[in-house]
Amino acid sequence: MAISMERQSLKSVILRSAGYDVVQKVLEIEFTSGQVYRFSSVPEKTWKGLMQSPEAGKYFSEKIRPKFRSRLVGA
Repeated sequence: MAISMERQSLKSVILRSAGYDVVQKVLEIEFTSGQVYRFSSVPEKTWKGLMQSPEAGKYFSEKIRPKFRSRLVGA
């Protein structure tokens, strides 16, 4: 099933934007490099934590990258 989601800008050195599909629990992150990854089975509270974090890059590195499966979907 194709997912189309709107991403919101992030203030981060490594992250440009992030979007979330609440139904499928998919988090999409665009890096400042231009690469876009989708992370599966991400709880909504993790998405909200990322968006509310004063250090989005650190939150991503500690709470998302090591815990959820991802795949490259764009560059």
